[in-house]
Amino acid sequence: MYRSAVAVLLLLALNHAFPSFEEKAWVSLGADGKLIYRADEKGNRLPDFSRVGYKDGDVPIPELPVIRTVEPLADKNVFADARIQKALDETKSGTVLLKRGTYRLQGSITLRNPGVVLRGEGEGPDGTVLIATQKKQHTLITLGGDGQAQVEKDSRQEITDDYVPCGADSLTVADASGFKIGEEVIVRRASTASWIAAIGMDKIPPRSDGKKIQQWAPGSKDLAFERQIIRIAGNTLTLDAPLTNSLEKEFGPHTLSKLRFPQRIENIGVENLRCVSEFASPTDEKHGWTAIGLRAVRNGWVRHVTAEHFGFACVAIGRSARNITVEDSTCLDPISQIVGGRRYPFQITGQRNLVQRCKARNGRHDFALDSSVPGPNVFSDCTATDSHADSGPHHRWSCGVLYDNLHITAAKGAKGVGINIRNRGNLGTGHGWTGAYQVIWNSTAPERIVQNPPTARNWVVESTAIPSLFQTQLAQRHRQP
Repeated sequence: MYRSAVAVLLLLALNHAFPSFEEKAWVSLGADGKLIYRADEKGNRLPDFSRVGYKDGDVPIPELPVIRTVEPLADKNVFADARIQKALDETKSGTVLLKRGTYRLQGSITLRNPGVVLRGEGEGPDGTVLIATQKKQHTLITLGGDGQAQVEKDSRQEITDDYVPCGADSLTVADASGFKIGEEVIVRRASTASWIAAIGMDKIPPRSDGKKIQQWAPGSKDLAFERQIIRIAGNTLTLDAPLTNSLEKEFGPHTLSKLRFPQRIENIGVENLRCVSEFASPTDEKHGWTAIGLRAVRNGWVRHVTAEHFGFACVAIGRSARNITVEDSTCLDPISQIVGGRRYPFQITGQRNLVQRCKARNGRHDFALDSSVPGPNVFSDCTATDSHADSGPHHRWSCGVLYDNLHITAAKGAKGVGINIRNRGNLGTGHGWTGAYQVIWNSTAPERIVQNPPTARNWVVESTAIPSLFQTQLAQRHRQP
């Protein structure tokens, strides 16, 4: 038996309506209007989620000038892939505008030059419509190329603090002399055998159907937080964004190293168009799978995009994607079987990303995290209707996510629809503890199951005083001198 000690937290922060609860609230507004955070006995607190999305939300998404224009063809039997890809590849900075009309694609197109935007003239059926015709699972539009974050091994320093709580933005290393203010670093939280044993993920119970279970292996669930050094005092480094998982020396060693990622491109986006996948039947799975996928990208965006009939996602943010804003976009009526591995309308695997004002219809895991995703990440002011499953971290310990004003309703007859952060045990191949240090804020769903894993915690907060935690944190950070 693994040690669970699960407890459902329904921590109400109704400060305005019930002032007597203020001393127990995890976050409240002070007399000066500033947020006041309460920490637990180890110093863990709700993190500041404001440094997410395009350039940390410090500047608006740019409106880049049109450099090239592509017109639809009268002959619908001619595919548009080559013409669109040529225009994208020949544009070194600026916007490729797809004029209003229909564009049939037999494959995929890729944005691989920094500073390039693909823009349409409307996301409605009468706007710019890209049709995925290929009869196999594929991504219609890809942003960025291959590659993943690397560390300078010679720069690696062990973190010496006995305990760094969630929400902290500083830590101490053995020797900080090799680091400079402004340098990008990776803070790596190790997934050691002792930690895996402490949370019971080395003893996941067998499945009743006999299918294989994968016990968590040491090193397989490391969290790699990308941060920038903004201050150095002796061997203590202050980072530009807080850590969203505690670092316990007893489960270490945890390290900090210089970050290198030359393959990652910046300032690219897709906007104002509609993607539609053709399909052969209501359960067809050999057709367009993801409308827009982001790979090695930093400071990118997807806005005012509608995806219709794709089997997996409207937008999938990959592990190498960081500081992506997805806003005002819609995922409609995926075509697939309604089973595992399908219908994740807005999925995040990278870090410091923002999905806001997005809608999904007839999905499953509408707003979801993959495994071992480091935070912060934010879903804000999003809705899902006719949902068939739950939103939240899907498996294997993702941390630091804010579900801020999400509203989800279930499809007729669907069960288990909600926003859940829990131990999924032997579901899948051993999903286990799905998330830590995650926050459900002023959100509604048929169910909300929130459990505390050993070594960490999660929160549910309902607040009349603070309608949106994300917007309040962002506004207060921008007001700081």
